[in-house]
Amino acid sequence: MEITHENYESLKREINYHNYLYHVNDSPIISDSEFDYLLVQLREMENVHPEWIAPDSPTMRAGAASSDKFNKVPHPAPVLSLANAFNKDDVRAWFDRQVKTDNRISNASFILEPKIDGLTVVLRYEKGLLVQGVTRGDGIVGEDVTANVRTIKTIPLFIPVKDTEIKIPDVMVVRGEVFMFNSDFQKLNAELSAKGEKTWLNPRNTAAGSLRQQNSDITAKRPLSIYTYQILYYEGGSVPETQWERLNYLRELGFPVSDQCRYYDDFESMLNGLDRWSEIRETIDFDIDGVVIKINELPMAEALGFVGKDPRGQIALKFPAREVTTILQNIGINVGRTGVLTPYAIFEPVVCGGVTVSKATLHNFDFIQERDVRIGDRVLIKRAGDVIPYVIGPVINARTGDEKEFHIPETCPVCGHKTERLDGEVAVYCVNASCPAQLIRNIEHFASREAMNINGLGIKVVEQIVNAGFVHDVSDLYILSRESLLSLEGFAEKKADNLLEAIAESKQQPLNRLINALGIRGVGEVMAETLANEFGSIDGIIAADKTMFEAIEGIGPNIAQAITDWFDEESNKKIVERLILYGLDPKVETHINDKKDLPLAGLNIVVTGTLQNFSRDEIKDFIKKNGGKSSDSVSQKTDYVVVGEKPGSKADKAAKLGITILTEDQLIKMTNV
Repeated sequence: MEITHENYESLKREINYHNYLYHVNDSPIISDSEFDYLLVQLREMENVHPEWIAPDSPTMRAGAASSDKFNKVPHPAPVLSLANAFNKDDVRAWFDRQVKTDNRISNASFILEPKIDGLTVVLRYEKGLLVQGVTRGDGIVGEDVTANVRTIKTIPLFIPVKDTEIKIPDVMVVRGEVFMFNSDFQKLNAELSAKGEKTWLNPRNTAAGSLRQQNSDITAKRPLSIYTYQILYYEGGSVPETQWERLNYLRELGFPVSDQCRYYDDFESMLNGLDRWSEIRETIDFDIDGVVIKINELPMAEALGFVGKDPRGQIALKFPAREVTTILQNIGINVGRTGVLTPYAIFEPVVCGGVTVSKATLHNFDFIQERDVRIGDRVLIKRAGDVIPYVIGPVINARTGDEKEFHIPETCPVCGHKTERLDGEVAVYCVNASCPAQLIRNIEHFASREAMNINGLGIKVVEQIVNAGFVHDVSDLYILSRESLLSLEGFAEKKADNLLEAIAESKQQPLNRLINALGIRGVGEVMAETLANEFGSIDGIIAADKTMFEAIEGIGPNIAQAITDWFDEESNKKIVERLILYGLDPKVETHINDKKDLPLAGLNIVVTGTLQNFSRDEIKDFIKKNGGKSSDSVSQKTDYVVVGEKPGSKADKAAKLGITILTEDQLIKMTNV
């Protein structure tokens, strides 16, 4: 932005407005990182033109004006915010500046504390009794929220909490951060959703909104917590003179203090200690947006004074923002291998979690409707760790009226086929097996080991033959020509001949493998074998109706409907017809009636752990060929559990149920092999 006085005044007004939305209304429309960036721009302008700085500059304030909803309370000492650093170089530059101001800092010790993303409160105790709780407000005057503060169970109503000989000042004012644990936030939202009530966007806004309720009964129902970290003021007594001792002193009095606080003997060890905080951020159960660096020796730190509103003795190292806001430009739709339509957000590029992103998942269509996400909305985006970014929800207060509602598509955006949605399911499907969006993954699945087992037809080769236009559905695999394959990059005569031979051999695969290969939603290996044994032929399955499928044990109404819909689809019927025309004549591998004389006939067997002589697929085939049924889960119907090396919980469950446990060798002996 060009440095002009007009731009400066405009930027100042914008920051003050966002300050008001954040601190007074508890309804910010931009993220913390976006606010920080605006503040950086303002500081840069003021560095060039210090004569422009006036009392209403955001750089001269610690927060925003207090709300008219609560009584105003002046603080006994300024409740200040901190200057920001964004990397280790900034931290070292801050340290070097303090050493120039006071050389004693070169020998100082340091404390690192989590910068909790919550709402600052100031707690006043007189003769040990909590008499007042106040928000930060503008850092000079805050809001009286005493009744609400008293509902927070982790705030001591009287100190010290336990009988002790610790002496406390007649008056002590403690500063802390009210927040909500992520697990409590998720539980609260789940409860609100179950009641059909509006859910919250994030823990910080929830905590702030809860603390500033005019009805303290509402606050009491919210799972608020607090961590304290500063003795802001005291009189009529004494307190320790280092920050580390004060943190321990607060603990001894009964105040909650974060276990993540750390002490370091010198600057270099503290600087190295910063590296662990990116890991801490991902593992703790509350949100932090940085780490606060404090000079431990408080008289030394206080002697450094201030720069504007910022105390020189401490600084906040801000993390890359995990939550940002941006404008939702459109909603796209991905179509997966199984035909599931998944919405995703397309938005103005924004830096989130240190990475520039322009797309994020919208989870599913129910999410869009429940959160009332509209095209044109300013939306809140989150990215934690290496997780793909996702939309949390819209910033309702930022709406202009030009936003457009999104409607669930009635047709597939790729092939135009009508979509369907089963009762009780979130997903919306395209059931056209020839849909181009599903084709590559469909063919990959068709050729996989557990399906038609076509050796040499991996994902890269599938992409080649589909992109070349040689295959439009799985039946086209059986009319692939040698000449077509030889025209592809990487194919010589031997490779082409081997693939064609593998495709030809797959024509002999049994019925259960073909059923699995078709990729019918909800039909895997076990259910495919059940269908094969029940109907005996592909024609029998095609002729069956939903009622007949539902009559089979293990098939519920939704899966029965999915099977029926797949075979009712005309394009899918044609695929099956062409497969038979091209030479597939699938039979039941060993019909159920012929298994009674096999050694494992009628036995339900579960395998867990690593075996010496079989892979997982091979042991399943071994059990089936000997008349048994291979299952994935242990139940009362399980006859044996075969245990290999490093077995999982299935072995424990078998023992509890009294099911016989076999070794691999014992199973082999049972078959007389």
